[in-house]
Amino acid sequence: MKPLLPILTLCLALTACGTAQEDEAKAPRPERPKAAEAGLVLIPVGYDALPGWSADDLDGAFQALNRSCARLLATAPDATVGTQALVSTAADWQPACQVVTGLGEAPEPAALRVALEAHYTPFLATDVAETDPDAAQTGLFTGYFEVDLNGARERSEAFATPLYARPDDLITVDLGTFDLALKGKGIVGMVNGGRLVPYPTRSAIEAGALAGRGLELLWIDDPMDVFLLQVQGSGRVALPDGGVVRVGFAADNGRGYRSIGRKLIDDGELEPHQANWDGIHRWIEDNPERAAALFAYNPRFIFFRLLEGDGPVGAEGVVLTPERSLAVDTRYIPLGMPLWLDTTHPGTDGTPLRRLMVAQDRGSGIRGVVRGDFFWGHGDAALKEAGRMKSRGRYFLLLPNPLAERVRASL
Repeated sequence: MKPLLPILTLCLALTACGTAQEDEAKAPRPERPKAAEAGLVLIPVGYDALPGWSADDLDGAFQALNRSCARLLATAPDATVGTQALVSTAADWQPACQVVTGLGEAPEPAALRVALEAHYTPFLATDVAETDPDAAQTGLFTGYFEVDLNGARERSEAFATPLYARPDDLITVDLGTFDLALKGKGIVGMVNGGRLVPYPTRSAIEAGALAGRGLELLWIDDPMDVFLLQVQGSGRVALPDGGVVRVGFAADNGRGYRSIGRKLIDDGELEPHQANWDGIHRWIEDNPERAAALFAYNPRFIFFRLLEGDGPVGAEGVVLTPERSLAVDTRYIPLGMPLWLDTTHPGTDGTPLRRLMVAQDRGSGIRGVVRGDFFWGHGDAALKEAGRMKSRGRYFLLLPNPLAERVRASL
């Protein structure tokens, strides 16, 4: 799936919710360990330190965890599934996953909770770079969703904006294969005259740089919806014959993202409180002759692929579960990791949002030890929640016991 920049970045929903409230029954915060991997500190805690742990109905949580476990069980035991900051292999995860998948198709919440408590150990995740222990435990949680669009397989006056497939001349380079010091970094480009050069910008592509190459997957009726799809990374396209097809991230042009909402604010076109999805859309409707220039301000361009079956599919390669899948920074958090989220509902004055999640996606805009993008699903309700989510909070990683034992021994 594409690097899923949060809808926050587009909409600039600048009103932040309060920090997550403390559970009155929560145990005192443990002391920070003296030793930790650079950039990541794991503080061992008990399940009684997870605010609201026993109150979660776990609706949807088993589905998300089961999907990740099925993938881990199909992985070679000696395959690396961890991160530079948290090294592990599939063998560390498989005993716990065997228990989870053995619970049946729809286990009782109590049975799932007992299995988790027996085979996973909770750790508070925080950032060693922070000097204030309390500040180090909190991070930003935004939201994303699956976009609904109207489209057709053939171009017409009504459906004139294309979704492009990945071009065959686009090259992605993993710099870590050339220098271990550059692991996790990469560049995107194309070969021109025997040299790797940057791929064309959004402006060049929309001006026809890819025309005539047969890369058009579908044609969409609203260019603003296409722009939003590129921010979110996945969508459902309703066709004139009543059918629906899913599209997902295939590649990007390697250019950095720039917010058109921020551009409109800086230019005095919108006030900060107006720079949300509806406000930007209204501005474009009122200024159609300026829309192309506004879109061109963001040089990043996303290419798509058609998805078969259920979706959307996250970076882990499994179908995302609404309100249970989280996009994380995979430099620190392995995909497939169950975690306990402690944050607040968007658009409230601090109503707790505490639940079991699974790290199943990543995003180029999701950077940091304590940073997440909450998948809300699709439709208008999901758009509304994702567009206003900017919540402070934290999470507790649930490490499978073999890995947890090694982490404890290293502290």
